Amino acid sequence: MAARGRTLCIALLVGLSALGQQPTTSPDDVNSHPSQATRDEGKSSGQLQIGENPSASHPDVDLTAGPDGKLSQEQMQQLFRVVADKDIENDKRQRDYTYIERQVQHNLDSKGKIKSTEVKTYEVLEIYGEQVERLIEKDDKPLNAKEASKEEEKIQKVIEKHKNESEADRRKREEKALKEREDDRKFVREVADAFDFKLLGTEPVAGRPAWIIDAEPHPGYQPHTREGKFLPKFHGRVWIDTSDLQLAKMDVECLDTVSWGLFLARFHKGSRFVLEQTRVNDEVWLPRQLAVKVDVRLALLKDFNVDIEQTFRDYKKFRSSSKIVSVGEVQEPK
Repeated sequence: MAARGRTLCIALLVGLSALGQQPTTSPDDVNSHPSQATRDEGKSSGQLQIGENPSASHPDVDLTAGPDGKLSQEQMQQLFRVVADKDIENDKRQRDYTYIERQVQHNLDSKGKIKSTEVKTYEVLEIYGEQVERLIEKDDKPLNAKEASKEEEKIQKVIEKHKNESEADRRKREEKALKEREDDRKFVREVADAFDFKLLGTEPVAGRPAWIIDAEPHPGYQPHTREGKFLPKFHGRVWIDTSDLQLAKMDVECLDTVSWGLFLARFHKGSRFVLEQTRVNDEVWLPRQLAVKVDVRLALLKDFNVDIEQTFRDYKKFRSSSKIVSVGEVQEPK
């Protein structure tokens, strides 16, 4: 995963850059289109059912429903801007955690049937502020001595690179990271302008109440960032935690062919990304599972039709001045 973002736009970037490495949800979620999901009892068909005065818990956003029991489009945009800002702050806290990532990749034939499966498990480490993946298992079996030695060499190279880094190079690296985070912030906030939102009601996600919101491309939207031009080619549904205003879950589908990257990866209509997060240690939202269903052509040469399922576990908080917090000290909500 390595500093994967959340919110709608960041998850799009995850999917577009993920083809081989990163967050999963259940197969049931992947098999149902966002707009076809049924509503459980207690959902409100667009009416706010969060309490008498939800804005009291979130003074930075006006969530007071109108006479029809609904939020205006302006209020929805305001909500998503707040969610975007909270996501950026959450990303900073996420970098304090190491974890185990298990990836199952099903390679499909032209009829969508599984022709082969690859399973890889990684330990994700924090080294000098950089998240590094170390492969620890293949097909749920430990690496052999040669493979394990190769992974260890990779880690040592990262350590040596940073240990021998000059002050000028360190500043250059930090400035580049700062610029990338600022670009991410601008892009994340652009989601609020790129879509029309519809509040469907509420339902629990991992035992916590969340707003269910559909997002469809806004007609006439003009992108303000380079990456913003991709947003109208997606639609989906998101679940926003009503207490933290953090993204709890999202389900995004590609509406049209999307060409991406220097080597021209083309993601075809119907490619799908489903992300679910969980609150950890009472301070941060981290991926729990990610499902990616992708039909893609790389460099105009080879087609890939794959299902990727990723799960994340054993989050441990890393403190540069002390030790890694034990698993038992990192508590997820009940």
